[in-house]
Order: sequence, then C-alpha cells, then structure tokens
Amino acid sequence: MIKTDGLMKAYKDVQALNGLSFHAEDGKITGLLGPNGAGKTTCLRSIYGLIKADAGFATVDDINAADQPLEVRRRIGIFPDKFGLQERLTAREHIAYFAALHGLHNDTLKAAVERVIQELDMADIADRRTAGFSQGQRMKVALAQAIVHQPQNLILDEPSRGLDVMSTRILRQLMYRLREQGRCILFSSHVMQEVAALCDHVVIMVKGQVKAEGTPQELCDRTGKASFEDAFVELIGTEEGIML
Repeated sequence: MIKTDGLMKAYKDVQALNGLSFHAEDGKITGLLGPNGAGKTTCLRSIYGLIKADAGFATVDDINAADQPLEVRRRIGIFPDKFGLQERLTAREHIAYFAALHGLHNDTLKAAVERVIQELDMADIADRRTAGFSQGQRMKVALAQAIVHQPQNLILDEPSRGLDVMSTRILRQLMYRLREQGRCILFSSHVMQEVAALCDHVVIMVKGQVKAEGTPQELCDRTGKASFEDAFVELIGTEEGIML
C-alpha cells in the first residue's frame, strides 16, 4: 500500500504539492489524474524518494519514504517513461543488472530473471542485443526490469505515452495480472480513456491537491454526468490540459 499525508513541495514560486493526501490500496489500480502541472510527477518522485518533500510524508507498506528510502525502493518497481537501453547488452543482461541492484545474486538472480522472461513471453528476444529492438520489445525489457525483484508496489508515470496499440495492450494485461496477485499499482495520466478503462480508484489532482477521488462511476454519479470525461471537467472547472 502507498500513502501520502499532507505532502508539500515548492519550486521557488511554484507550489507543486499543496497538502496532498491519498492512499493506493493493494489489489487495486489507482490512477492520479489531472491537467498538466497538477503535481502528478512530483508526487510520484516524492514517494520514490527522488525528491524530498518540504512537509508531510509518504509511506510504502507503512515505511516512511524519507526516513528509509532504500527499503522503500526495494518494495517498488518503477516503469520509466523512456526506455533507455544499452544497445550492446542483451535483454537478459539488462534484467540481470536490475536484479543485482535490488540485492539478488547467484542462483536467486538467475531464477528471478528467468521467471520474468517467461512471464512477459520474452524467450525469443532474451539473448539478443537490444540494438534494433522494436518499441514493444523495448517496453518489455523496461517492464521486466521493473518487476524482476517481485515488488509489492508498481509506479508508472504516464505509462502509455508514445506506445503503440499492441505495446499498450501488453502493458495493460500486465497491470491486470499484478492486480490479481494483490499488488498495489499507482500510475499517473491525463488521458481520460486510459484512466476510465484501467482504474479501480481515481485521485483527481489540481494544483497539488486532491480535488476528488473515487471510482470512475462514483465520480460520474457525484457530478451527475454520463461520461467520465464530462465528470472530470466538472470537477476541475476547466478543460485545460485534457488529452482524449
């Protein structure tokens, strides 16, 4: 489970987070939805410990991210928005490197790498150098790196940005499978259709605060709108930053 409590973060004159509080539960897909500049990425970086909040705190499985950042990172898989790969290395070597970073060694490391290769149906590309990989193949390597250590929590920042249809489908199937395993999945987006289709719980952010939260249907019911897109516009009070 991932929780934030009163997170505050300012960059000079910009208040990126302004008392942000919410929780993402195990066995659910939670989406952070908001216009550009709402503070979604700053929130995720605070949870992962890449930046330090000015006030408030984030916890992962009840461990304070600021106090024990290394322990928190062991419990989180990060799916990056850019798949930077060393093209001279094979897919297996990339995955093994990340497994080692998370403290896996020898037979345990080999078993973990092989497990994730099978889980993502990567056997045909596992021992190929990543030079010339397609977008979908590169995405699979990035996913494998994120989950090789079997984290309880997965964080994704704008996960489908730049992905083609088939790559997006693979990503969604993995998210559903991890949810069924009881994992906590937290991702940010400003794409209406993605959030409405994927999320069990939606946290709508505006100017670093929670504007509303609930299931997509609950938010529609609250605003009296038939579509989730219309409910979102009603809740944030503007159409700025919306991507369909």
